Amino acid sequence: MVEYKAPTNMVWILGRTYCTGTPEDYKAVHAIQAQYSLVPLSAYGKPYTPPPGVVDPSVNMKTPVREQVHSLDAGAYFKLLAKLMKENPPAAADAPIVASMAKLGIEPGKDFELSKLDPAVAKALEGIPSAAQQKIMGQVKNAGVLVNGWTFSTKTGLYGSDYLQRAYITAVGLGANRPEDAVYPMSEVDAEGKPYDGANKYVVHFDKGQFPPAEGFWSLTMYDAAYFFVANPLNRYTLSSRFDFKYNADGSLDFYIQKDSPGKGKESNWLPAPAGKFVLMLRLYWPKASVLDGTWKPPAVKKVI
Repeated sequence: MVEYKAPTNMVWILGRTYCTGTPEDYKAVHAIQAQYSLVPLSAYGKPYTPPPGVVDPSVNMKTPVREQVHSLDAGAYFKLLAKLMKENPPAAADAPIVASMAKLGIEPGKDFELSKLDPAVAKALEGIPSAAQQKIMGQVKNAGVLVNGWTFSTKTGLYGSDYLQRAYITAVGLGANRPEDAVYPMSEVDAEGKPYDGANKYVVHFDKGQFPPAEGFWSLTMYDAAYFFVANPLNRYTLSSRFDFKYNADGSLDFYIQKDSPGKGKESNWLPAPAGKFVLMLRLYWPKASVLDGTWKPPAVKKVI
Protein backbone atom coordinates (compact mmCIF):
# COMPACT_ATOMS: atom_id res chain seq x y z
CA MET A 1 0.00 0.00 0.00
CA VAL A 2 1.29 3.45 -0.90
CA GLU A 3 0.40 6.46 1.23
CA TYR A 4 -0.13 9.88 -0.37
CA LYS A 5 -0.27 12.94 1.85
CA ALA A 6 -2.63 15.70 0.75
CA PRO A 7 -1.54 19.28 1.57
CA THR A 8 -5.18 20.28 2.22
CA ASN A 9 -8.32 18.61 3.55
CA MET A 10 -9.99 18.77 0.13
CA VAL A 11 -8.87 16.05 -2.26
CA TRP A 12 -9.81 15.63 -5.90
CA ILE A 13 -9.29 12.15 -7.33
CA LEU A 14 -9.57 11.82 -11.10
CA GLY A 15 -9.29 8.35 -12.58
CA ARG A 16 -8.74 7.91 -16.32
CA THR A 17 -8.79 4.64 -18.23
CA TYR A 18 -7.86 4.75 -21.90
CA CYS A 19 -10.37 3.33 -24.35
CA THR A 20 -10.06 2.90 -28.12
CA GLY A 21 -13.76 3.64 -28.58
CA THR A 22 -14.76 0.20 -29.88
CA PRO A 23 -17.62 -1.75 -28.25
CA GLU A 24 -15.17 -4.47 -27.28
CA ASP A 25 -12.84 -2.05 -25.54
CA TYR A 26 -15.70 -0.25 -23.80
CA LYS A 27 -16.67 -3.62 -22.34
CA ALA A 28 -13.11 -4.26 -21.15
CA VAL A 29 -12.85 -0.76 -19.63
CA HIS A 30 -16.19 -1.08 -17.86
CA ALA A 31 -14.99 -4.35 -16.34
CA ILE A 32 -11.93 -2.58 -14.97
CA GLN A 33 -13.96 0.38 -13.70
CA ALA A 34 -16.32 -1.97 -11.89
CA GLN A 35 -13.35 -2.98 -9.73
CA TYR A 36 -12.56 0.55 -8.60
CA SER A 37 -13.56 1.35 -5.03
CA LEU A 38 -13.06 4.09 -2.47
CA VAL A 39 -13.38 3.20 1.20
CA PRO A 40 -12.24 4.65 4.54
CA LEU A 41 -8.93 3.20 5.68
CA SER A 42 -10.73 1.71 8.70
CA ALA A 43 -12.86 -0.34 6.31
CA TYR A 44 -10.03 -1.52 4.09
CA GLY A 45 -10.27 -5.23 3.39
CA LYS A 46 -13.70 -5.48 5.00
CA PRO A 47 -17.24 -5.45 3.62
CA TYR A 48 -18.28 -1.82 3.26
CA THR A 49 -21.48 -0.09 2.18
CA PRO A 50 -21.04 3.63 1.52
CA PRO A 51 -23.60 5.97 3.07
CA PRO A 52 -26.11 7.54 0.66
CA GLY A 53 -24.79 10.62 -1.08
CA VAL A 54 -25.98 13.95 0.24
CA VAL A 55 -26.16 17.14 -1.80
CA ASP A 56 -26.07 20.45 0.05
CA PRO A 57 -29.19 22.27 -1.24
CA SER A 58 -27.54 25.63 -0.60
CA VAL A 59 -24.89 24.93 -3.26
CA ASN A 60 -25.64 26.47 -6.65
CA MET A 61 -25.41 23.58 -9.11
CA LYS A 62 -26.62 25.50 -12.17
CA THR A 63 -24.36 28.56 -12.45
CA PRO A 64 -20.83 27.78 -13.71
CA VAL A 65 -18.29 27.97 -10.89
CA ARG A 66 -16.24 30.67 -12.59
CA GLU A 67 -19.33 32.88 -12.86
CA GLN A 68 -20.08 32.34 -9.19
CA VAL A 69 -16.56 33.39 -8.23
CA HIS A 70 -16.65 36.41 -10.53
CA SER A 71 -19.93 37.56 -9.00
CA LEU A 72 -18.46 37.79 -5.49
CA ASP A 73 -17.74 41.29 -4.24
CA ALA A 74 -14.55 42.00 -2.29
CA GLY A 75 -16.16 41.47 1.11
CA ALA A 76 -17.67 38.08 0.22
CA TYR A 77 -14.55 36.95 -1.63
CA PHE A 78 -12.07 37.66 1.16
CA LYS A 79 -14.49 36.36 3.80
CA LEU A 80 -14.60 33.04 1.97
CA LEU A 81 -10.81 33.09 1.49
CA ALA A 82 -10.21 33.54 5.22
CA LYS A 83 -12.55 30.62 5.96
CA LEU A 84 -10.87 28.35 3.42
CA MET A 85 -7.39 29.21 4.69
CA LYS A 86 -8.37 27.86 8.11
CA GLU A 87 -9.73 24.62 6.69
CA ASN A 88 -6.81 24.33 4.25
CA PRO A 89 -3.75 25.78 6.02
CA PRO A 90 -1.30 27.72 3.79
CA ALA A 91 2.04 26.03 3.10
CA ALA A 92 5.29 27.28 4.60
CA ALA A 93 6.21 28.90 1.27
CA ASP A 94 3.05 31.01 1.52
CA ALA A 95 4.19 32.77 4.70
CA PRO A 96 5.16 36.08 2.98
CA ILE A 97 1.82 36.57 1.24
CA VAL A 98 -0.12 35.41 4.31
CA ALA A 99 1.69 38.12 6.33
CA SER A 100 0.83 40.71 3.68
CA MET A 101 -2.86 39.76 3.69
CA ALA A 102 -2.95 39.93 7.48
CA LYS A 103 -2.24 43.67 7.23
CA LEU A 104 -5.60 43.98 5.47
CA GLY A 105 -7.41 41.89 8.05
CA ILE A 106 -7.44 38.75 5.88
CA GLU A 107 -6.30 36.01 8.27
CA PRO A 108 -6.89 32.24 8.31
CA GLY A 109 -10.03 31.46 10.30
CA LYS A 110 -10.80 35.04 11.29
CA ASP A 111 -14.05 36.57 10.11
CA PHE A 112 -13.32 39.20 7.50
CA GLU A 113 -15.52 42.30 7.54
CA LEU A 114 -14.88 44.88 4.86
CA SER A 115 -16.87 47.48 6.79
CA LYS A 116 -14.44 47.32 9.72
CA LEU A 117 -11.45 48.38 7.66
CA ASP A 118 -10.17 51.90 7.22
CA PRO A 119 -12.54 53.51 4.66
CA ALA A 120 -9.67 54.19 2.25
CA VAL A 121 -8.52 50.55 2.41
CA ALA A 122 -12.07 49.25 2.06
CA LYS A 123 -12.66 51.42 -1.01
CA ALA A 124 -9.40 50.26 -2.59
CA LEU A 125 -10.37 46.61 -2.06
CA GLU A 126 -13.74 47.03 -3.75
CA GLY A 127 -12.23 47.05 -7.21
CA ILE A 128 -9.78 44.22 -6.56
CA PRO A 129 -11.91 41.21 -7.70
CA SER A 130 -12.63 42.67 -11.14
CA ALA A 131 -9.03 43.79 -11.68
CA ALA A 132 -7.74 40.41 -10.49
CA GLN A 133 -10.07 38.50 -12.80
CA GLN A 134 -8.82 40.47 -15.78
CA LYS A 135 -5.21 39.86 -14.78
CA ILE A 136 -5.82 36.15 -14.25
CA MET A 137 -7.53 35.61 -17.60
CA GLY A 138 -4.85 37.74 -19.27
CA GLN A 139 -2.25 35.28 -18.03
CA VAL A 140 -2.92 33.19 -21.13
CA LYS A 141 -0.27 35.34 -22.86
CA ASN A 142 2.32 34.44 -20.22
CA ALA A 143 1.20 30.94 -19.25
CA GLY A 144 4.05 29.28 -21.15
CA VAL A 145 6.16 29.49 -24.26
CA LEU A 146 4.55 30.72 -27.48
CA VAL A 147 5.20 28.46 -30.47
CA ASN A 148 3.42 28.91 -33.80
CA GLY A 149 0.44 30.56 -32.11
CA TRP A 150 0.24 27.90 -29.39
CA THR A 151 0.96 28.67 -25.74
CA PHE A 152 1.90 25.81 -23.46
CA SER A 153 3.86 25.13 -20.34
CA THR A 154 5.84 22.13 -19.17
CA LYS A 155 5.54 23.38 -15.59
CA THR A 156 1.84 22.90 -14.81
CA GLY A 157 0.83 21.12 -11.64
CA LEU A 158 3.86 22.37 -9.70
CA TYR A 159 3.32 26.08 -9.01
CA GLY A 160 5.18 26.83 -5.79
CA SER A 161 4.31 30.45 -5.03
CA ASP A 162 3.45 31.38 -8.62
CA TYR A 163 -0.10 32.32 -7.61
CA LEU A 164 -1.03 33.94 -10.91
CA GLN A 165 -0.22 30.81 -12.93
CA ARG A 166 -2.06 28.63 -10.42
CA ALA A 167 -5.11 30.93 -10.55
CA TYR A 168 -5.14 30.95 -14.34
CA ILE A 169 -5.00 27.16 -14.62
CA THR A 170 -7.77 26.92 -12.02
CA ALA A 171 -9.93 29.44 -13.88
CA VAL A 172 -9.79 27.63 -17.24
CA GLY A 173 -9.35 24.02 -16.18
CA LEU A 174 -9.90 23.63 -12.42
CA GLY A 175 -6.73 21.58 -12.21
CA ALA A 176 -3.95 20.15 -14.36
CA ASN A 177 -1.70 17.14 -14.54
CA ARG A 178 2.04 17.38 -14.22
CA PRO A 179 3.77 17.71 -17.61
CA GLU A 180 5.07 14.13 -17.50
CA ASP A 181 1.42 13.04 -17.58
CA ALA A 182 -0.11 15.64 -19.89
CA VAL A 183 0.70 18.85 -21.75
CA TYR A 184 -1.99 21.24 -22.98
CA PRO A 185 -0.98 23.57 -25.84
CA MET A 186 -3.67 26.25 -26.30
CA SER A 187 -4.19 28.65 -29.18
CA GLU A 188 -6.28 31.80 -29.59
CA VAL A 189 -4.63 33.09 -32.77
CA ASP A 190 -3.84 31.81 -36.25
CA ALA A 191 -0.50 31.74 -38.08
CA GLU A 192 -0.74 35.49 -38.68
CA GLY A 193 -1.36 36.22 -35.02
CA LYS A 194 -5.02 37.13 -35.57
CA PRO A 195 -7.75 35.86 -33.19
CA TYR A 196 -9.81 32.95 -34.47
CA ASP A 197 -13.23 33.81 -35.85
CA GLY A 198 -15.93 31.42 -37.04
CA ALA A 199 -16.51 33.67 -40.03
CA ASN A 200 -13.25 32.30 -41.44
CA LYS A 201 -12.02 28.85 -42.43
CA TYR A 202 -8.78 27.36 -41.08
CA VAL A 203 -6.55 24.36 -41.70
CA VAL A 204 -3.94 22.80 -39.44
CA HIS A 205 -1.50 20.52 -41.26
CA PHE A 206 0.56 17.72 -39.74
CA ASP A 207 3.38 16.32 -41.82
CA LYS A 208 3.77 12.55 -41.86
CA GLY A 209 5.41 11.42 -38.63
CA GLN A 210 4.87 14.80 -37.00
CA PHE A 211 1.54 14.08 -35.33
CA PRO A 212 1.36 15.07 -31.65
CA PRO A 213 3.89 12.70 -29.99
CA ALA A 214 2.15 11.00 -27.09
CA GLU A 215 2.54 7.53 -25.62
CA GLY A 216 -1.08 7.62 -24.43
CA PHE A 217 -3.18 9.65 -26.85
CA TRP A 218 -3.69 13.17 -28.14
CA SER A 219 -6.72 15.31 -28.93
CA LEU A 220 -7.61 18.68 -30.45
CA THR A 221 -10.62 20.30 -28.77
CA MET A 222 -12.80 23.27 -29.70
CA TYR A 223 -14.01 25.81 -27.13
CA ASP A 224 -15.91 29.06 -27.45
CA ALA A 225 -14.47 32.33 -26.09
CA ALA A 226 -15.64 31.42 -22.56
CA TYR A 227 -13.86 28.01 -22.70
CA PHE A 228 -17.03 25.94 -23.07
CA PHE A 229 -17.87 23.33 -25.69
CA VAL A 230 -19.48 24.45 -28.93
CA ALA A 231 -22.77 22.85 -29.97
CA ASN A 232 -22.68 21.63 -33.59
CA PRO A 233 -24.57 19.35 -36.04
CA LEU A 234 -22.08 16.48 -35.63
CA ASN A 235 -22.16 16.65 -31.83
CA ARG A 236 -18.37 16.61 -32.15
CA TYR A 237 -16.17 18.59 -29.78
CA THR A 238 -12.78 17.09 -30.43
CA LEU A 239 -10.57 15.24 -32.90
CA SER A 240 -8.20 12.65 -31.45
CA SER A 241 -5.76 9.88 -32.21
CA ARG A 242 -8.65 7.43 -31.81
CA PHE A 243 -10.44 8.83 -34.88
CA ASP A 244 -10.38 7.26 -38.33
CA PHE A 245 -9.07 10.20 -40.37
CA LYS A 246 -8.67 10.63 -44.10
CA TYR A 247 -4.94 11.06 -44.79
CA ASN A 248 -3.30 12.80 -47.71
CA ALA A 249 -1.46 10.76 -50.36
CA ASP A 250 1.91 11.54 -48.74
CA GLY A 251 0.73 10.39 -45.31
CA SER A 252 0.22 13.90 -43.94
CA LEU A 253 -2.98 15.02 -42.27
CA ASP A 254 -5.16 18.14 -42.59
CA PHE A 255 -7.78 19.21 -40.07
CA TYR A 256 -10.52 21.58 -41.19
CA ILE A 257 -11.57 24.09 -38.56
CA GLN A 258 -14.65 26.01 -39.63
CA LYS A 259 -18.33 26.60 -38.90
CA ASP A 260 -19.83 24.85 -41.93
CA SER A 261 -19.09 21.41 -43.32
CA PRO A 262 -16.04 21.24 -45.61
CA GLY A 263 -17.91 18.60 -47.63
CA LYS A 264 -18.84 14.98 -46.96
CA GLY A 265 -15.47 13.73 -48.15
CA LYS A 266 -13.67 15.82 -45.53
CA GLU A 267 -16.03 15.62 -42.55
CA SER A 268 -13.92 12.92 -40.86
CA ASN A 269 -11.26 15.63 -40.42
CA TRP A 270 -13.66 18.46 -39.52
CA LEU A 271 -13.69 20.20 -36.14
CA PRO A 272 -16.85 22.39 -36.09
CA ALA A 273 -16.36 25.99 -34.95
CA PRO A 274 -18.85 28.53 -33.55
CA ALA A 275 -19.96 31.64 -35.43
CA GLY A 276 -17.80 33.95 -33.31
CA LYS A 277 -14.52 33.76 -31.41
CA PHE A 278 -13.10 30.42 -30.33
CA VAL A 279 -10.12 28.77 -28.66
CA LEU A 280 -8.29 25.56 -29.60
CA MET A 281 -6.60 23.21 -27.17
CA LEU A 282 -4.32 20.26 -27.86
CA ARG A 283 -3.96 17.60 -25.19
CA LEU A 284 -1.03 15.20 -25.18
CA TYR A 285 -1.34 12.47 -22.57
CA TRP A 286 1.96 10.86 -21.57
CA PRO A 287 3.88 13.19 -23.91
CA LYS A 288 7.13 11.97 -25.40
CA ALA A 289 10.48 13.56 -24.59
CA SER A 290 10.36 15.68 -27.76
CA VAL A 291 7.41 17.61 -26.27
CA LEU A 292 8.99 18.17 -22.88
CA ASP A 293 12.36 19.29 -24.30
CA GLY A 294 10.78 21.53 -26.94
CA THR A 295 12.02 19.58 -29.97
CA TRP A 296 8.48 18.98 -31.27
CA LYS A 297 6.49 22.09 -32.11
CA PRO A 298 2.75 22.20 -32.81
CA PRO A 299 2.00 23.46 -36.33
CA ALA A 300 0.44 26.87 -36.88
CA VAL A 301 -3.25 27.04 -37.78
CA LYS A 302 -3.57 28.78 -41.14
CA LYS A 303 -6.49 30.81 -42.40
CA VAL A 304 -7.83 29.58 -45.75
CA ILE A 305 -7.80 32.42 -48.28
